Amino acid sequence: MMSMTWHNLEFVRTGLDLVSCGCSSNSSFDGFPVRNYAKGVHRSVRRAHGARKLSCCRRDIGRCRVLPTKTPETLVNGSPIGISQGPAPVLDKKEEFRSPISVTNLFQVVADDLLTLNKNLQSIVGAENPVLMSAAEQIFGAGGKRMRPALVFLVSRATAEIVGLKELTKEHRRLAEIIEMIHTASLIHDDVLDESDMRRGKETVHQLYGTRVAVLAGDFMFAQSSWYLANLENLEVIKLISQVIKDFASGEIKQASSLFDCDVELEEYLIKSYYKTASLIAASTKGAAIFSSVDSSVSEQMYQYGKNLGLSFQVVDDILDFTQSAEQLGKPAGSDLAKGNLTAPVIFALEEEPKLKELIESEFCETGSLDEAIGIVKSCGGIERARDLAKEKADLAIQNLQCLPQSAFRLALEGMVRYNLERID
Repeated sequence: MMSMTWHNLEFVRTGLDLVSCGCSSNSSFDGFPVRNYAKGVHRSVRRAHGARKLSCCRRDIGRCRVLPTKTPETLVNGSPIGISQGPAPVLDKKEEFRSPISVTNLFQVVADDLLTLNKNLQSIVGAENPVLMSAAEQIFGAGGKRMRPALVFLVSRATAEIVGLKELTKEHRRLAEIIEMIHTASLIHDDVLDESDMRRGKETVHQLYGTRVAVLAGDFMFAQSSWYLANLENLEVIKLISQVIKDFASGEIKQASSLFDCDVELEEYLIKSYYKTASLIAASTKGAAIFSSVDSSVSEQMYQYGKNLGLSFQVVDDILDFTQSAEQLGKPAGSDLAKGNLTAPVIFALEEEPKLKELIESEFCETGSLDEAIGIVKSCGGIERARDLAKEKADLAIQNLQCLPQSAFRLALEGMVRYNLERID
């Protein structure tokens, strides 16, 4: 049974609701009058709290227990199963938020960095082959939140403050570009595997150019990103990001080998979710910290932040597959279940209702059986327990940020955690 501890923390109201850091010296920050989140917040916070918060966070670094990251089976919280081993203090859900968090506002503090990234993305792909370039333009031009490179920039700037770095390095910026290229390549391949015709309201690459070109375009982008990665000449980061590409394949294989398998356990689901989603985010945030040259304990906490945020995002996405309409999802509701991909809500529901197992193992051969299964997942607590799991991971992600000094960048990282949870509130 998952245990969750909700600690009462003061939320500071700004353009988004800000989350208190949970540090022992937070009293000086509670209630800090921030009027404009998007402009100059980090300068005000640093003037008011800079020296004191930095020393506080450095003391806390010793308390941050860093878990090994080399063994995939222990990735999900540092234990074989992804259940927390102690209290995870953070998100106080007693307060009702008056307005939803805007991703645009969250990323405003790195808006210039993202603008530069957007200008560089297409040129970095290269123009040797017009068809591959056109395929890259198709998916880059489809938009998206650029969440992963934004996290790179936020962590880069948050950790740069620890060491007194005034501006991002070229390695920080190139890392963000590499991360978005890898993410884009994975989307192209995912659309082929899932036989998806639309991505962000536009036709997918394989729909426009055929499966052969789509696979080659994805391969090309993986190879191009690897070349730029090698030129960063940082062995630790090269190993970190290279592992991500391996994880993508491992995640797809794990998923394909467990379709319609009602014996799948939560631990296996979390490992697969790490491979497919959290691995890249964790590598993004840790890589950013490494290029800031902070202490290794801080970079490991940034890895844990990315991992927990990524797992929380995946669980939320899997909840939305049951709770949103087909119009909102851009695909039929319950489509993962229809394909035999058993996610957190289904795994929890299987523990409560034997009838669901019969429906799944029949692969929904009878008319109406899929709708019946979706109804069972909704009615027997699967959604609620999955929501608790997403919040537990979110708590851990916030806890991982305690090693950072207070700044607009840390506040945005906290805001990303809350933005994710608001998608299911």
